[in-house]
Amino acid sequence: MQALVNFFPLGNADTARLDLADGRKILIDFAAMRCDDDEDDQRCDLPATLRRDLHKGGRDYFDAVCITHTDTDHCKGFGDFFWLDHAALYQGKGRVKIRELWVPAAAILEENLKDDARLVRAEARYRLRQGKGIRVFSRPERLKAWMEAEGIDFESRKHLIVDAGKLVPGYTLTGPEKVEFFVHCPFGWRQDENTVVDRNEDSIVMQATFVEGGQKTRLLLASDVNYETLAAIVQVSRKHGNEDRLAWDLMKLPHHCSYKSLGPERGSNETVPDPDVKWLFEDQRQPGSDIISPSWPIPVKGSKADDDVQPPHRQAANYHRRITVAHDGEFIVTMEYPSKSDPKPFAYKITAFGFALALAAPMVAGTAAAASPRAG
Repeated sequence: MQALVNFFPLGNADTARLDLADGRKILIDFAAMRCDDDEDDQRCDLPATLRRDLHKGGRDYFDAVCITHTDTDHCKGFGDFFWLDHAALYQGKGRVKIRELWVPAAAILEENLKDDARLVRAEARYRLRQGKGIRVFSRPERLKAWMEAEGIDFESRKHLIVDAGKLVPGYTLTGPEKVEFFVHCPFGWRQDENTVVDRNEDSIVMQATFVEGGQKTRLLLASDVNYETLAAIVQVSRKHGNEDRLAWDLMKLPHHCSYKSLGPERGSNETVPDPDVKWLFEDQRQPGSDIISPSWPIPVKGSKADDDVQPPHRQAANYHRRITVAHDGEFIVTMEYPSKSDPKPFAYKITAFGFALALAAPMVAGTAAAASPRAG
């Protein structure tokens, strides 16, 4: 079985499904954004789409669900779709189970959360107290004080915490799953020899490396981080000699093609990236690499949408399109593929010759009708 990376048209919202070579399924974020009462809403019916895929595979669970951060566009519908262990109210027929929940430290520590974000926190805290079915992405020291205040034995839960610069346990390139996950964020920024300042505790950034037939395909999952965070990730990676962990063949664009993930100024026609971010987007991308923007269609110059402060931003898209053409890749907007009038889910198949883009996300891993592969 070959791995698949699936994307869904959800407007300005994120969900990706990874179908691994060993049959495991990992969901990166969950954003059920479609308005069922609006027949003109072109966004994907995410719950129905995911349930069909699970049913075809004869399962009622995901092996892992990663909520990269608790903004609405990354967890909307969480309490309606999933079986939650912490309360009987969220259990029952038709709910999808989560074998392992991945969350950033903020999903445990943050107060004043509402709606689905609050439910993510409640479920994560329950699982951490139980000591199973959870991975928390953070420096161990960041959680220690909270756990001690809650009466949770830190040493017995420490193995559930994944620090930046580490691999997520349970996934290897040599195992049947043929994938590994390297964690970039959340991370601690060393201010001096004795002081580490916690940064960006609210978002998970990872590089997923797949291997098939000796060929590596690298997917960078950049969550919704801004250019300052991306620049800091670059600086930390270079300091520790981990530049290869920022190489990529597929990039899930951060923050729905916002200029703020490139640089401080929007620009009139094209956003100028921060130097470290420029290195990430231009020098670390591999020949034939693709960028996926999980967003609404890119605005036309002079249109009402072009004046909107919210992404996607035309100027950022112009930068990404230009450099993508220069690297023989594609820039794909989820709400524009295969067309603006009829966007559909789509998938990349991981092959021994690189990745291959399929027209629509298949219901079962390994059944995609893919285009010609492109090596990474």
